[in-house]
Amino acid sequence: MLSYPASIPLSTRSLNHVADLIRSHRHQRRSRWRRLAPGRQALLVLAHLRNGDTFTRLATGFEVGVATAWRYVREAITLLATTADDLHQAMSRIRLLAYAILDGTLIPIDRIHDQKPYYSGKHRRHGMNVQVIADPAGRLVWASAALPGSAHDLTAARTHGIVAALTSANVMTFADKAYQGAGGCVRTPFKRHRYRPKLSRRQKAVNKAHARIRALGERAVATLKTWKVLTRLRCSPSRTTAIVQAILALHHVENPTYRG
Repeated sequence: MLSYPASIPLSTRSLNHVADLIRSHRHQRRSRWRRLAPGRQALLVLAHLRNGDTFTRLATGFEVGVATAWRYVREAITLLATTADDLHQAMSRIRLLAYAILDGTLIPIDRIHDQKPYYSGKHRRHGMNVQVIADPAGRLVWASAALPGSAHDLTAARTHGIVAALTSANVMTFADKAYQGAGGCVRTPFKRHRYRPKLSRRQKAVNKAHARIRALGERAVATLKTWKVLTRLRCSPSRTTAIVQAILALHHVENPTYRG
């Protein structure tokens, strides 16, 4: 099999952070010997998350078995996920923003136990629903746990307690039409319906200004999906939350603006 050197678009901060977590975990478990040192295992994990390298490729490149590569990645993702902020911790910084942007995204999956719960009618594909909160500059602040793709964005936001938390903190939040009816501090554009077949000129102007603000939230979703492993998850859907939380933790290591 041919091999070649490759790069990972991350700084040494991420490598050192993951390596320290692995080193501390090994010390607690009193692991005496491993096939890879903490630094090499950290590099393997980052190659999987950022570049989306498969376990077969990682096993070949790092000269370990496929099962070993899988075990090392799973171990590090679990360690990273435990360090990610929950909504309560994130709100301590979100409430300081001038306003927030709320959006939902679908993480495609290719392994499903029961097709119907994971099928998104909006995207017409199977996946997992993740809610994202961005700041006024479009920077990723927080990402939620994953729900089956059939969950509506408003339902997901309410399930995670996002709407209640934002309203309690009195944070003005801009969201798309999927969140209509959320109430509280969530602002959505005007929508045509049975009793309002046409929008007025003022309503159209408000929608245009609203879309200009909300478009910045797409940057946060794009930032999340620069981690190539999320392009299409090839694992059990139940692992999606841990992977997203691990990526969120690494994102805050790379961009410490909103790190606790």
